[in-house]
Amino acid sequence: MQWRAYIKGTVKEREPLKRHTTFRIGGPAKIFAEPQDEADLKMLLRLAKRGKITCLLLGAGSNILASDRGVNAAVIRLSSAAFTKISVSGSRMRVGAGCALRRAIALSHKYGLAGLECLAGIPGTVGAALVGNAGQGKAGGWIGDTVESVRVMDRAGRIRTLPRQRLRFGYRCSGLDGYIVLEACLRLHKGSPQKIRQKIRQALVMRKATLGISLPNAGCVFKNPASEPAGKLIELCGLKGRRSGGACVCSRHANFIVNTGGARSRDVRRLMDVIKKKVKEKFNVSLRPEIKIWN
Repeated sequence: MQWRAYIKGTVKEREPLKRHTTFRIGGPAKIFAEPQDEADLKMLLRLAKRGKITCLLLGAGSNILASDRGVNAAVIRLSSAAFTKISVSGSRMRVGAGCALRRAIALSHKYGLAGLECLAGIPGTVGAALVGNAGQGKAGGWIGDTVESVRVMDRAGRIRTLPRQRLRFGYRCSGLDGYIVLEACLRLHKGSPQKIRQKIRQALVMRKATLGISLPNAGCVFKNPASEPAGKLIELCGLKGRRSGGACVCSRHANFIVNTGGARSRDVRRLMDVIKKKVKEKFNVSLRPEIKIWN
């Protein structure tokens, strides 16, 4: 299928995913596409359906573990101007799914709008943050706390706007998994720019102190169970520093696995299996992945 003949945006074949993930791991995608606009995105979905190819959405690639063999899928990144627009009207911010979180936070600070400070330091896009309801939890809130509505496209190319009442925001969930997020309307509140800046700095300092890891990684590997943070359970199992090939359980935060150089997807998967087994044996707790695993 000649995808380039139908798509106005960028289309690449056999594009290595390690170039687009913070883990720096991943073989080639069958198709790697960056649609120019919503019509282009609809066409991509139509072509993928015709070719019986799965579509995967990629934001900043900060929570993805892609297979060493690559993925037999069309990987779509909403990086064009049509998907990264951002505007402010009163206390409302309209922001495209492909917009970087740091840009949305900077604009909210500029306009004296509070509510996004809890996202400072998270290396992701607004769309991905919405799907996973990113934030600091009780300590600072979630992005879902600010949502008024989300404009989405389903896998058939139909566009609709989902009001907050239709969404199910919770710990690392939103009810948006089955959709492609296009844009969100966030309801923020007026605040002192100085206090907003202070909260942003506090969030950045906290993340740097606890998560300031320089080696390639994909953030927290496992979701926190109800009992204790996953990192604490992993540390109590004595797994800090455990290695498999080029992958290593981080000595700073045990819920991080870092790529020390040349790590493969299978190395990370082996470590994840060891962690799950040890935590289950010691605490009878079943850890669930927070990162997305693309096979």
